[in-house]
Amino acid sequence: MGKKFCVLIGLFLLLLGSMVYAGESMPLNMPAGVTPVSRDIYELHMIIFWICVAIGVVVFGVMLYAIIFHRKSRGAKPAQFHSHLALEITWTLIPLAILVLMAIPATKVLIHMSNIDDEELTVKITGYQWKWHYEYLEDGISFFSNLSTPWSDIQNKGPKTADYIREVDNPLVLPIHKKVRFLITSNDVNHAWWVPDFGVKRDAIPGYINEGWARINKAGTYRGQCAELCGINHAYMPIVVVAKSEQDYKEWVAQQKGGNKQAEADVNKEWTLQELMQHGEKVYMRICAACHQPSGLGTPPVFPALKNSHVATGPIQKHADIVMNGVSGTAMQPFKAQLNDVDLAAVITYERNAFGNNTGTLVQPIEIRTVREGKLMSAAPASVAAAPASVAAAPASVVKTLQEQMQQGEKVYMNTCAVCHQPTGVGMPPTFPALKGSPMATGPVENHLKMVLFGKQGTAMQAFKDQLNDEDLSAVITFERNSWGNATGTIVQPADIQAARQQQSQSK
Repeated sequence: MGKKFCVLIGLFLLLLGSMVYAGESMPLNMPAGVTPVSRDIYELHMIIFWICVAIGVVVFGVMLYAIIFHRKSRGAKPAQFHSHLALEITWTLIPLAILVLMAIPATKVLIHMSNIDDEELTVKITGYQWKWHYEYLEDGISFFSNLSTPWSDIQNKGPKTADYIREVDNPLVLPIHKKVRFLITSNDVNHAWWVPDFGVKRDAIPGYINEGWARINKAGTYRGQCAELCGINHAYMPIVVVAKSEQDYKEWVAQQKGGNKQAEADVNKEWTLQELMQHGEKVYMRICAACHQPSGLGTPPVFPALKNSHVATGPIQKHADIVMNGVSGTAMQPFKAQLNDVDLAAVITYERNAFGNNTGTLVQPIEIRTVREGKLMSAAPASVAAAPASVAAAPASVVKTLQEQMQQGEKVYMNTCAVCHQPTGVGMPPTFPALKGSPMATGPVENHLKMVLFGKQGTAMQAFKDQLNDEDLSAVITFERNSWGNATGTIVQPADIQAARQQQSQSK
């Protein structure tokens, strides 16, 4: 019996010794991180940890003492009693006092985590299946961040690197020593943006915006991942943040803006079939292969095959429509806002000529631009005779009633606008201004049309002329001008949207 007690005491002392050496350098401990919030969380964690250690020492110390010195072999006899008022009050008050002591620092940390005042940079983060979209609201920069691990590595056909399925094509770049505010939402299902070194983990919920912030103290690369089970490729949705010095960050911003000019030049360039196939393969492997497989065989019925499919070998206008606008009620999402004109033209060309399809057709980026503008592609090859119906301009002869526009406009608003301006139209000032009673929604209709169609540079208001067709645009503007008590009585018709598009095109 004595040997067993010695073993128990030895194990207890070993456990206590390991606790003494626990700290941020321990690989199994919580990381201290590189932001004030993560440091606060770490310190709170250690405070609670040592309180638990103290409780454990007292409780197990009393237990061991009782086991050793009040055991039967030493002649101890148990006391006979049924209640002890003072003891019961004591063991109620002591835990209560401990909980209060733990709640005080925890409350301070929660308040600090929620303090988003005085931000110096705002980034809107939108979760997609299975990628992240980042928008720098002050600088007018936006891009998607996709997993960049080669699909061959995922299928065990290539060597795995140290950052296997934790690497992306476009990391989020942030400056150090600046307070960055995050606006986190989702475009489809629930996601969660989590970077452990920042102490930031926020749910990304469709139709709702969560907020967080970080002030990074040290330049470097920090990794995270989606922390919500968001679908079949949940494991392939990493987060990479590159923190740079202020000067390096400014140079990066200038480079991104310069890249926009190069992208514009690439759209006007006439690409060869070989160039489009090479670029399209890269886009396909990065964006499409996860669902349709590198071989184009898909995983029917959820993800249909592209090899010898009626979409990839049939009318090209239908193919372009599906890639750009998706298919409602299926896993096929719209990519017109996720990919630029060059990427779209290249991936459609690739799908029509890979996997043995060999249609010989190619799509030029300028033709995708034509489709975005809601025009017929007069310069397109015979196989691309018309723009997709879903983005084509509505006939000027169509005249909608106020009731029709309000019904359709409410659907468009809830799907597209409510995440920022809220279902009640009260917005989230100052980033997302209210529409209820606003000068924009109750003032001159020309200003309202211009704002919705072409956006406002340097703000969170993006241009919707390429995202919505003329009927949806006229309906949602009518809805905004007559909801929440605005009641202007204005009815915007699809022809008004056409006129606004043409006026903007002529002014260029």
